[in-house]
Amino acid sequence: MQPQTPDEPTRWRLIDTPPAPGAWNMAVDEALADSVRQGGAPVLRVYRWNPPCLSLGRNQPSDGYDRDEIGRRGIGVVRRPTGGRAVLHHRELTYSVAARDDELGTPRQAYAAINRALVAGLRRLGVDARLQPAGTERAPLPSLAPCFEQPVEGEVTAGGRKLVGSAQRREDGVMLQHGSLPLHDDQSAVPGLMLPGFAPSTAEPPATLAALLGREPGWDALVDALAEGWTEVVGGVLERGEMTGEEAARAKARRARYEDPAWTWHR
Repeated sequence: MQPQTPDEPTRWRLIDTPPAPGAWNMAVDEALADSVRQGGAPVLRVYRWNPPCLSLGRNQPSDGYDRDEIGRRGIGVVRRPTGGRAVLHHRELTYSVAARDDELGTPRQAYAAINRALVAGLRRLGVDARLQPAGTERAPLPSLAPCFEQPVEGEVTAGGRKLVGSAQRREDGVMLQHGSLPLHDDQSAVPGLMLPGFAPSTAEPPATLAALLGREPGWDALVDALAEGWTEVVGGVLERGEMTGEEAARAKARRARYEDPAWTWHR
């Protein structure tokens, strides 16, 4: 990868990876963050999950989940390197952003910029997406509550309901943020994966792209719209590409951590 001169617009890599198990997806995100840490271009990645997977936030308690029931349903479980609360990844688009800490500003500025880019992309599809206005809501503490239970300030919403759930972590000079954009309502199944007494009370289901549009958008059209929104808001040049062999090897080495039950269930 050629070094970038100060006068050039930032070159972002757009990487669209095929559906994969949860441990691999998290390992790839870390591998791409490592590349940025070593001087590589920042990355916008989009991906899917196969099999469906419940992801837990880095500091979220796990003792309320029914591991037997999760296994019976053929659902994987992984603990994310970022924070936030539980998400069931199935019929959705997941994005991740890996960039230097100074690329998009402070944690709050970066979070806002990414969400504005998502809103711009979703509006290209015909979704009346908005950012949740300031109010009394505070960022939720790590808990057993599902991620999409309620929107907080700055999150992407549609029709007053949360549409994208995101989490961010900064480590050794690199920001990693990723989030989930549901195509259909799989999040309502999360309470059924919990032990008696732990499941939250029934809540309004989250917004989904298919319900808002009256159809499920094609994957390529969805990625194209989000890429256009990214360029509009973030700027720079977004270049489609693939993982390098070195990144794939690094992800393979990191995968073991996310497959380790000691990491997944450590809280």
